[in-house]
Amino acid sequence: MKTKDNVFSNSDITVTFNPCACIHSDHCAKELSSVFQDSVIPWIDLEGSSDKKIIQQVKKCPSGALQFHYNKEDREVA
Repeated sequence: MKTKDNVFSNSDITVTFNPCACIHSDHCAKELSSVFQDSVIPWIDLEGSSDKKIIQQVKKCPSGALQFHYNKEDREVA
């Protein structure tokens, strides 16, 4: 079965989640539970922390299932 990436956006960034790539290490939920919550839907709440902290956590994803990009093209990727 094919699944589509889950897409979550705020005014500055978009975070995508590819469930087929996820190895369920739970780093995201354990380290930034105000954003990544496995017990609620939607499970990613970008209002739960600063963009900087969210980006830092996404970059720690061991499988690459979580990715991000800035919504405005003139921003450099941190």
